Amino acid sequence: MTTAVGTRLNAVTPPQLSSEHPLHSAPVVAQVERSGFVESVHHGVVAVTAADGGLELSIGPVGVPIFPRSSNKPLQALAMVRNGLDLPDHLLALACASHNGEELHLAGVREILATAGLLEDDLQNTPDRPLHEPDRERWIAEGLPARSIAQNCSGKHAAMLATCVLNDWDTVTYRDPQHPLQVAMADTLAELSGETVAATGVDGCGAPVMAISTAGLAKAFGRLAAAGEETPEGRVARAVRQHPEYLGGTGRDVTDLIRAVPGLIAKDGAEAVYAIGLADGRGLALKITDGNQRARTVVARAALQMMGVTEDLTALDAKAVLGHGEPVGTISAVGVGDVGPGA
Repeated sequence: MTTAVGTRLNAVTPPQLSSEHPLHSAPVVAQVERSGFVESVHHGVVAVTAADGGLELSIGPVGVPIFPRSSNKPLQALAMVRNGLDLPDHLLALACASHNGEELHLAGVREILATAGLLEDDLQNTPDRPLHEPDRERWIAEGLPARSIAQNCSGKHAAMLATCVLNDWDTVTYRDPQHPLQVAMADTLAELSGETVAATGVDGCGAPVMAISTAGLAKAFGRLAAAGEETPEGRVARAVRQHPEYLGGTGRDVTDLIRAVPGLIAKDGAEAVYAIGLADGRGLALKITDGNQRARTVVARAALQMMGVTEDLTALDAKAVLGHGEPVGTISAVGVGDVGPGA
């Protein structure tokens, strides 16, 4: 019987990934302490770029491609603006968003669709309920089904559809990587990062996600943040700065961070990615390699302090480590700020 179970398990075991992948060598960037004892550590990659786009500081393999996930959204929105999308700033911020699904977000998505003569049924992103816990609980209590409009990427999908209408591109196949819209997004991502897109996958919402390096992501956000306001890049940055509540929403660290630091733009992403641009053109991007979001904010905070940001960064405070419902430990950055150029 032992042999039979073992054989069955072997038959369904997926192929092993190579242990030689560079992300496996990423250093520890955060640790979790419980009652004074180090319980867990998180490895990660951190890149800081200068105003000219050159690499200023690095931790780990910053040149290795990653999927930035939703941190790509402001760059995707830029591609849409370059191809004629002309939305008011609050709706352009929503096009960049991983929103909470609060009522202002749902109303904004409907407004984007209406400007292009589209309906909620035209959205192809994965149905879900709102991210915002009170709204999610209400939907469940009322028996409301998951819907595409409530999923956090619906602003981006509505804007993608609107861009297709403007350009007379097919709206049924807009998620295809070979669609003109997705080709334009890949070209924009490559231009701002200074890199060729290394891989294309399927994001959680069903749209393509394109891989660039952490260093390339930091460079791209620095360029967005420093752009002149009347340029397409500057229009995206202005929308994010002026309407961070549409980018995330109530209780979201990305919304509170943008409000706290003048000139800063930022976008969080799944699998523990964070991309930030400062008004002086410097960029910061990081990825926690195990994908755990709890380490993302504390590492971002340490990196911003290393970069000389002096504003209140409590938006990036770590969540408490609890024992019996009481705080008994901390999550803290390790080694971030002690690294020299090109390390």
